[in-house]
Amino acid sequence: MPEQIAELKAQPGGDIIVSGPNLASTFMRHRLIDELRIYVNPVVLGQGRPLFEAPDVRMNLRLEETRSFGNGVVLLRYSSDSA
Repeated sequence: MPEQIAELKAQPGGDIIVSGPNLASTFMRHRLIDELRIYVNPVVLGQGRPLFEAPDVRMNLRLEETRSFGNGVVLLRYSSDSA
């Protein structure tokens, strides 16, 4: 699978969007992520799943953009040098 995703990334066109902690963790393990866009919602739930389920992966991230929306949501856009 990593080879096929790398081939898709090499083609011209749009972004490949990945959602969910399991799939994102798989992409992280294979160093296939160039950018993370994390949306923070102003809700406290008290419990939940981790944002990413890849404790064995370390990514160096650089904050590229922050954006606030009228509903209180905040976008954090990071670039990654691990891909």
